[in-house]
This record gives sequence, C-alpha cells and structure tokens, in this order.
Amino acid sequence: MASSLVLAACAGAPVAEPDTIIVQVPGADGSPRPIPARICLPGGSGPARLVVVNHGSPGQAAARRRYGLLSCDSSVARHFLARGQAVLAPLRRGYGADTGFMEGYGPCNAPNYAAGARETARDIRAAIAAARGMPGVAPDGIAVIGQSAGGWGVLALAADPPPGVSAIVAVAPGRGGRRDDLPNNNCAPERLVADAGRLAAQARPGALPLLWIHTPNDTFFGPELVAEMQAAHARAGGRSTLLQLPAFGTDGHDMFYARAGEPVWGPPVDAWLDSHP
Repeated sequence: MASSLVLAACAGAPVAEPDTIIVQVPGADGSPRPIPARICLPGGSGPARLVVVNHGSPGQAAARRRYGLLSCDSSVARHFLARGQAVLAPLRRGYGADTGFMEGYGPCNAPNYAAGARETARDIRAAIAAARGMPGVAPDGIAVIGQSAGGWGVLALAADPPPGVSAIVAVAPGRGGRRDDLPNNNCAPERLVADAGRLAAQARPGALPLLWIHTPNDTFFGPELVAEMQAAHARAGGRSTLLQLPAFGTDGHDMFYARAGEPVWGPPVDAWLDSHP
C-alpha cells in the first residue's frame, strides 16, 4: 500500500518548516501527540478550498519509517493547486520518525479493521481542525481524499465527519492486502467486508456520501472483494458510489500517486468535489 511519491527521508522529531504545520493528535486517553502536515497554497487572493490528502500504509514497520511528507511539487498536489485549491497532507502517527504506530488491526487471522480505520480517521480529523480557517484556507467546503489505508480511514471519517468537510473520496480503500506480498492474498477478507459494513452502521447524523474508486487490476483488493465491501457498506446505510476506472499499469493500486495516474483519476475526482462544494 506504499506510494513512491510518499516514500521519502524523514528524520528527527516534527519540525515546523515554512510549508508545514504541527498537528496535535489527541490519543484515546486525551494526551496529544504531534504529527507534521504539509500545507500547499495556490496563488491568488482569497481563501482556497482545502483538499486533505491521506497516504496508505506498507505492511512492514521498516517501510513506514521511510515515509515522508507529500511534496507540493508532486502530481497529486499540483493537480489541486492548478484548480486554485489548497492541499494539506498529514504524515500520520507511526510513519517517518514517529515510531508509535496506532493503526494496527491485530492478528491476520482475526483482524479488527474498523479499529484501525478509526485511528486513521483520528489523525485526519486533527489535521483538518488544525488547518481549517488558517490564513489562505476556507473553513468550509473541505474535501478529504485517502488512498489505500488512508482511504479506509476516510470511510470512518465519512460516518462522522468533522466540521467543514463536504466531500469524501476513497481511492482503493482497505487494509490487510497482499499478505506475504502475494497478489490478491488478503488477511481475513470476510472481516474486511464485515467491517466496511460496521463503519457505515456506526454513522452519526450528518454522515456524508463518498466516492469509492477502484481499478480492476488492483493486486491488494480485487474486484470481487471490492464489490462485496461496497455492498456491505451500502447495506449498512453507507452512501457510497463505486466507480471502477480502467486497469492502470501493472498494479492499479499505485494509480493515485503515479505521475501517469493523475489524468485518469483527476476528472472523476474533480467532478465529485464540484458536486459536493
């Protein structure tokens, strides 16, 4: 679930650079923990709509340590900046220099995927609260996009969205894919299906619809599994629109962060964001 555009050197404690903010994430016990988030602002006057971009997760702790902040020069950031939108990209707990990984889902044979989604959503929620209404950023009309584990987290966020959020997009959402690095080999896929329903069933008043994007050659989450996940989500009351894009490269799971992927996902994502201002 890693992305080459998110993998970068990240050493030391979070430091507020000119284009970053430090987000305080409240833990279950109420104690905060800082994570960095990159903020990219477009040119022009007036507050810009905020698009919050959320990364995936690799299977190994060593790979998580290589994660770094999304660059404002990445194809993802440039896409939204060109539309006059601001981009916020948090680096969640347990990635980069932070070793306190909180998104675990337990053993492969008995995972609690919903718990992992809620921890991902906790970090996203804190990042939104920190950036909402800051200079150059509009306080409302916030769009949230997540890929892979980040997309799984936005399913939880859609069920209980924070103030200001109006649009949700999940790109190849899920956890537990490519067990033992084998394609279409998932940890307890039936639990992933069930937990997609659990996340929808726990929705609160104000839950948002979401766009669920998939490619047929995704080796983490195959078409049949995705169809079952989305159907379970819908049966439990979730309002998700499943959009299957064409096969991409050798593994559609990599589409969102690939340079050649932006022309594929860009138009449908833009249309969704425009219809949910």
